[in-house]
Amino acid sequence: MSTEIFFSSNKLGTITDKQLQLVLDRFHLGELITSEKTANGVGNQTLFISSTAGEYVLKGNPLFAGQFIEEKFYVDNLLEITNLPVPSPYLVDESKDIFGWSYAIMPRLQGRHLNESGFAAALGRKDQEQIAELLAVTISKLHRWKVAQYGEFDPVTQKICPFKGSYKTWLYNRIRFWLKDAKQYSVITSTDIGWVEQLLTASEHVFHSLSSPTFVMGDFKPDNLLVQQGGEGWEISGIFDFTTGYFGDGIADLPRFVAMYLDDGKEALAKLFIRTYLHCMEAKDGFVERFRVHMLHQRVLDWGCAKATNDVTWDQDMPFSTWAERFTDFTAEWLS
Repeated sequence: MSTEIFFSSNKLGTITDKQLQLVLDRFHLGELITSEKTANGVGNQTLFISSTAGEYVLKGNPLFAGQFIEEKFYVDNLLEITNLPVPSPYLVDESKDIFGWSYAIMPRLQGRHLNESGFAAALGRKDQEQIAELLAVTISKLHRWKVAQYGEFDPVTQKICPFKGSYKTWLYNRIRFWLKDAKQYSVITSTDIGWVEQLLTASEHVFHSLSSPTFVMGDFKPDNLLVQQGGEGWEISGIFDFTTGYFGDGIADLPRFVAMYLDDGKEALAKLFIRTYLHCMEAKDGFVERFRVHMLHQRVLDWGCAKATNDVTWDQDMPFSTWAERFTDFTAEWLS
């Protein structure tokens, strides 16, 4: 199921035109014209296909059994609940006769990624503000999908499987696991661990009282979004890759963009992004505490990944707690 974290993926490998035509024939999608690798592909799992019937994206060699069945479940429900531009129809073929693995094929959505080279830098202040607000509204629409229990979708039973213990237990254990894992690649001191435990303890009461499970995309970031100019300004033209979706606290989808804005020195946009989301949000109780824990979760993952891949962009000698605190305490400084 999808809450497992993957730092690498199964690549598509060599794909022939004959295989692609077999896919198109299976779903009556015309004759193959061209194909090419995607620049922002999901861990080398995707391929653009152009045919006489249209433009498509092939996604294959799943990370786990049922990955594409699960993603189809999310796409189909979001299509029904929201007006977001998800890739539909999301067609899944679980048979392995063409490639040796299952795959999905979906319409190619048009637009640009926010992290395309030179794109964000060319945006004016008003454009950047409009996009920040647009992103927050988009997240709030994802979070309109409410369910009865916290958990993750099981593609075998076609039901939501509850987390063991409780949502809080699952989340806190996850943070502690990845903090321990980060010790393999970096220095995590007793002071860092104490700081983390103090933060978690201070927020426990808020998570104990949560009672409205919502869809969490789990990977809301520029790679998985497309924007374009519409009649009334910027609009989201595509949102995709629901591999890491689950049902929890929607605030968990905020930290990636907040951290991106803060890393880029755009604190005002980070505040605008959060204020806009709060304006759309129903259950605001304990927002600061909840955000703090979810940001800690994201920063633990980011720290460990950067240290493991030697991709650190900050002072190598800075302690984890010092580095992370700027992000975890961001909303407390002006919302409390």
